[in-house]
Amino acid sequence: MFGFFKKKSEKDKLLELYNKKKKQAFVLSKSNRKESDRLEKEAYDILQKIDSLPQKD
Repeated sequence: MFGFFKKKSEKDKLLELYNKKKKQAFVLSKSNRKESDRLEKEAYDILQKIDSLPQKD
């Protein structure tokens, strides 16, 4: 009922961080390619971490 009382799981936190990095990388890709590539690498590393988390199914 009240979703704001629910704690975020580790996967949710990582997905939020991943999306943030991808957005930043996209914006920077137009002006600073080197920094954009660094952020893309960080996003990729976060995605690898998400994939390595155990499934809750």
